[in-house]
Amino acid sequence: MRLPFFYGWVVVAVTFVTMAIGVNARTAFSLFFPPIISEFGWERGVTAGAFSFGFVISGVVSPLIGRLMDRAGPRAVMEVGVALMSGGLLFAPLTSQPWHLYVTIGVMVGAGSVCLGYSGQSLFLPNWFIRKRGFAIGIAFAGVGIGSVTLLPWVQHMIERSGWRTACTAMGLLLLIALAPINLLLRKRPEDLGLRPDGDAAPSASAAKPVSNIVDPVWAGTDWTLKSALRTARFWWIALGYFCGLYIWYAVQVHQTKFLLDIGFSPSVAVWSLGAVSLLGIPGQILLGHVSDRIGREWVWVASCAGFAICFAALIALRYQPSLWLVYVMVFAQGALGYGLTSIMGAVVFEIFQGRHQGSIFGAIMLMALAGGAAGPWLTGVLYDLAGNYTLAFAIAMLVSGLSALSIWQAAPRKVRAVAGRLHKLQPETGAG
Repeated sequence: MRLPFFYGWVVVAVTFVTMAIGVNARTAFSLFFPPIISEFGWERGVTAGAFSFGFVISGVVSPLIGRLMDRAGPRAVMEVGVALMSGGLLFAPLTSQPWHLYVTIGVMVGAGSVCLGYSGQSLFLPNWFIRKRGFAIGIAFAGVGIGSVTLLPWVQHMIERSGWRTACTAMGLLLLIALAPINLLLRKRPEDLGLRPDGDAAPSASAAKPVSNIVDPVWAGTDWTLKSALRTARFWWIALGYFCGLYIWYAVQVHQTKFLLDIGFSPSVAVWSLGAVSLLGIPGQILLGHVSDRIGREWVWVASCAGFAICFAALIALRYQPSLWLVYVMVFAQGALGYGLTSIMGAVVFEIFQGRHQGSIFGAIMLMALAGGAAGPWLTGVLYDLAGNYTLAFAIAMLVSGLSALSIWQAAPRKVRAVAGRLHKLQPETGAG
């Protein structure tokens, strides 16, 4: 039976719901963090280390997830993620020693989240769109924002009324019941259903040949394997850019709530800030994804890194002047600009290393990216323990933001494949071909 609309939008809808629950189940650690410290009295570096250890695990399994995607497709990857992540959340309430937190939140949730989160979705979602790639991914990933403004206040409410253990159990059950069925609807690529990307009709013999988006025919014509990709500078520029991107993302995400509480803001303001960041990420991801389809991926990555730099500058200023308007600046810069990174993360890799082994290549790059996600919260916590405040840690994060922007500019996906908004610039050179 043919649907009255392109099946790719079903894939986007499933991804939207999966991201709304799956990503925020991991983000909720920021809310569990204060009561866990209060209950056990563990050092912040040790406690935040469980979250960071999860990124180490995510990094280790990321190449394996890429290979599983290449061989078995997204349904297998997502269901493995649901089983691991829900299991970790359901066992976490049994915690009584730090290593318990490292096994549940670290190993199980960490390994599961790489399947259900940005990494896993980026392994197949870009296949479904070419012209609208950034826009479609932006919509799908905006589910994180909807989940944040609905699920995180609910989790905080449960923490305040029944404790962090009850909240953790509820998140585990929600993830299992909601996500296991709907992810059976996923398919890896439109060709699996006899369709074409963007829902385009098959070209007729009399139709004019569409303008190619290929800028570098030699590079685009190469059958890239992981081994050959590893020998290119572009692979390592992307890896460095993604390492730095996830460093800054999770450095602020894990420590933001505790920082605001430390400098005198109420728990309601701290929780609101965490949710508002993701709320602003909804229009930010969609708009910046669309903009990337018009002007190029690099420009949007630079704008997003600038957003994180502004966010860290505002956090440093808040220590000396804890005013609400600076919280607004921090939230806007992080959400509306910074979260735009996710809408193009998959597109950059696919447009440079598109081919049969793109999942394995993306998985290897995400190994480096997730190492950055692990380093960010851990090093920020360690620097706090050493200095007694977050100023040095946030200043370093500003420098890391600039390095991320520079790296993706050097990778230059624009020099391999042009985005839809730049195709007119290729027409004089390529004519109808």
